[in-house]
Amino acid sequence: MIAIIDYDAGNLKSVEKALISLGEEVIVSRKPGEILAADKVILPGVGAFGDAMEKLHRFGLVETIEEVVRRKTPFLGICLGLQLLFEESDEAKGVKGLGILPGRILKIPETEGYKIPHMGWNSLEIKEGSRLFKGIKNGAYVYFVHSYYLKAEEEAIVAASAEYCTHIHASVESGNVFACQFHPEKSSDVGLRILKNFASL
Repeated sequence: MIAIIDYDAGNLKSVEKALISLGEEVIVSRKPGEILAADKVILPGVGAFGDAMEKLHRFGLVETIEEVVRRKTPFLGICLGLQLLFEESDEAKGVKGLGILPGRILKIPETEGYKIPHMGWNSLEIKEGSRLFKGIKNGAYVYFVHSYYLKAEEEAIVAASAEYCTHIHASVESGNVFACQFHPEKSSDVGLRILKNFASL
């Protein structure tokens, strides 16, 4: 059973649909008991960092996420869900993130010839041995929609990176915690393979 955390952050349905198409059993919930009982947990989301953290606190989900991580349950953050795992974001000065992983979320620098938000397909530089990318060729294309990007403090946790105006840490893996800045649920066969790899952990 895979639990998708519902904190009113949008984009839950497309993740749920993708997992169901892979034959996975899925629940969408904000009830701590249901989330903690799941075999795997996903924190998706589109929207603003500060607003999302306020909702996670309001729904009592910060403690639930910390407990999921403590229990070593496989956990996947997607898009905004990746950003929330880190300490802080340029998007919401003074708002603390979950701080589960060390690093900061920075604004993509304005660069001539590039549009912000970064929206569309981009190739990945994949680190060999990354569990989320098992069976996926280096240079595979995935779908991004974001204006802020991750700069992880520890290069060792970066599973994949991308180039767009700057060097973007596009995916991380640390113990039972995984995250993608891009949207696997919108990334065709490559994205479905990533979700299948996560579901198979």
